[in-house]
Amino acid sequence: MSVVTQKQDGVCISIRVQPRSSRSGVAGLYGESVRICLKSAPVDDAANMECGVLLAKLFGVPRSSVTLVSGRSSRSKVMKIEGLSVASAEAVLAPYFSGTIPPMP
Repeated sequence: MSVVTQKQDGVCISIRVQPRSSRSGVAGLYGESVRICLKSAPVDDAANMECGVLLAKLFGVPRSSVTLVSGRSSRSKVMKIEGLSVASAEAVLAPYFSGTIPPMP
């Protein structure tokens, strides 16, 4: 699976999370997944919620447009973002893959 795939009215993004980090944000690639560092611990769905909020902010969509498709209790997750095209998602993620990590919006 590539990092971003088209699914009906949105895109699915393959993610690898690193909970209990010193700061939250996109940290580049992890194999064929987007590596995301999260401050939250993986307790009571806190890391999943923070991941959803972070992605909503990154892509400029409402939090309700971001849903967890798979990986609720795993570090490897697939998140769906409604109302986004593959091209626009890849354009937002491209700076994070070039080696220079821009600040989160």
